[in-house]
Amino acid sequence: MTNFEFYSPTKIYFGLNRETEVGTIIKQYGFHKILLHYGKSSIKKTGLYDKVIASLKSNNIEYVELAGVEPNPKIDMVRTGCELAKGEKVEMILAVGGGSVIDSSKAIACGTCVDFDPWPVGVILTISAAGSELSNSCVITNSEKMIKNGFNSDLVRPLFAIMNPALTFTVSKYQTACGIVDIMMHTMERYFVEEDSINFTDEIAFGLLKAVIKAGKKVMENPNDFETRASLMLASSFSHNGLTGMGTKMYFTVHRLEHVLSGTYDNVSHGAGLAVLFPAWAKWVYPKLETKFLRFALEVMKVEKQDTNDKTIMAAINKLESFYKELGMPTRFKDLKIDEKAVDELIKKSTNIPSFIKLDSRDIEMIYKNAL
Repeated sequence: MTNFEFYSPTKIYFGLNRETEVGTIIKQYGFHKILLHYGKSSIKKTGLYDKVIASLKSNNIEYVELAGVEPNPKIDMVRTGCELAKGEKVEMILAVGGGSVIDSSKAIACGTCVDFDPWPVGVILTISAAGSELSNSCVITNSEKMIKNGFNSDLVRPLFAIMNPALTFTVSKYQTACGIVDIMMHTMERYFVEEDSINFTDEIAFGLLKAVIKAGKKVMENPNDFETRASLMLASSFSHNGLTGMGTKMYFTVHRLEHVLSGTYDNVSHGAGLAVLFPAWAKWVYPKLETKFLRFALEVMKVEKQDTNDKTIMAAINKLESFYKELGMPTRFKDLKIDEKAVDELIKKSTNIPSFIKLDSRDIEMIYKNAL
């Protein structure tokens, strides 16, 4: 265990119809003018947009809008948002959407006030995935350079997050599955490091992973199961606010490798890229983390103990891959229509990837080739 700080200041408003309270919530904080930031048409199709606008108007909250956030949010949108926020002199940003919208809002907040404290960001969550609603991270894509990168700072943790699981009923099965993979990865990346962690934290991590696997199977059968969607939404938030990694150092090696992948191929969803790369990384690294992988195999994946630890661990990795396939996720580059020729380009871009053991180009090549 290493020394650590734990900080999670975001206030959660959880439950049915809490989004209708957004104007009252913003008013309580003393803000009078906001930037309303969201994706394309989904919040209008579902009626969420009308609810938000009605709540803002009934509380005399002025607003300006910036729509059109794409998956793998782009730096061009952030720049537009900064100019709009400065010109309109807004006091906070309200992100209505998932991780892409929230990350874009965080970046706008920082970029607008570069000489001052970042503006506060509030959230109405519409998808269980990135955990950005409680996290200190923000990831943005530069399409011109085909680079996807981010930064971490407690200053970008949202002020509040409104979380109504019913708002995720309309999320497609594919994007729900991408979210499930991402949720699990935020905890697995914290668990699979070289430090001996606190058993208390490990038990929280294992409980979260088992809950997500159980909910993941159920939500594919019944997308409108409120309790199941609630489990995924809470897991999304608490998998990425630091709780499941207390006492360990965070590297997020697989996330960084995936940022190279989806930064190069914008059509690749983040969760889909993780589903391909985590098993590939695990097959390469598990001999160096044998104890942790063995415990994961027995307690989380529930595989039977075999005659060698290697066989037990590989059985667990294969079972995880099967779960991803059950969700409809890719598990090989070919599923993403990426061939072997692309690996050389990915290797060239994968420089300075953080890892508890130094990664050279041969190691990275082995991980990417495992994904073939």
